[in-house]
Amino acid sequence: MTKTDFIVRPMQPGDIVRGMNLSNAEGWNQTEEDWKLLVQNPQNICLLAECNQKIIGTTTAMNYANQVAWIGMVLVDKEYRGQGVSKLLLTSILKKLESFASIKLDATPAGQQVYKKFDFENEYLISRLVTGSMKNLSFNDDTVFAESIQLKDIEEVIAFDEHVFGTNRRPLIKSLIQRYPHKAWLLKRNNSIAGFALGREGNKYHQVGPVVGSTINDVQILIRKALKKLNNQPVVVDVLCDKEDLINWLASIGFTMQRHFVRMYKKENSFPGVVNEQYLICGPEFG
Repeated sequence: MTKTDFIVRPMQPGDIVRGMNLSNAEGWNQTEEDWKLLVQNPQNICLLAECNQKIIGTTTAMNYANQVAWIGMVLVDKEYRGQGVSKLLLTSILKKLESFASIKLDATPAGQQVYKKFDFENEYLISRLVTGSMKNLSFNDDTVFAESIQLKDIEEVIAFDEHVFGTNRRPLIKSLIQRYPHKAWLLKRNNSIAGFALGREGNKYHQVGPVVGSTINDVQILIRKALKKLNNQPVVVDVLCDKEDLINWLASIGFTMQRHFVRMYKKENSFPGVVNEQYLICGPEFG
């Protein structure tokens, strides 16, 4: 098999089911709704590799305000690994992202070595913690301070997220709030947002994140609120590794370490955001 046998083309909505087959084969957590968010937005760039009309690989890039391109869903069918498919996909998508000031992604340790060859640099570590059933979780009165995000709050939440994340993620934030309003919470002080928590349903786990806040106490209030209806259900969180107190607290309520990711960037890290207020990310495919 040679590279000439592989065709790279834009991913279309009709390809989502086969993309799901690839992510399911890896045991990943994405749902069809997640794929739709990536593929159906014409501002994003989503590519696939085919061999004899069979989809054998994918990669996506979420467009954040024409400033940051977020690469995710780098998948290759096991049967075709070691034949240059991921290199072909990454080379192809990076050519299409040349206009972006910054290109970022969250890599597994194995993927990190691949991305280094494409001149990606390390930014920081992220820990993935999971639980099938929480324990010792007390729902104190402070959870009443977390309120449901209403439609009227969306613009303020998007602006707060832009300040903390570093660039505007309107399509992502708006979609999460509208798709999962029962998982969207905020804290307000003096009529201004002090933090918020979003979440989504996954193929294997409920994902809590992004969660941002001014203090760890605010973040714990938001996470407790997010977890309140998820007792005895599988939950995943991706936590910045410098948030040791939060990681220890999550461990105390039943979360265990599963794996690490390395946040990486290419070109300039022009939009780092306010890292000390970033606690849980949305997931490696979204940042």
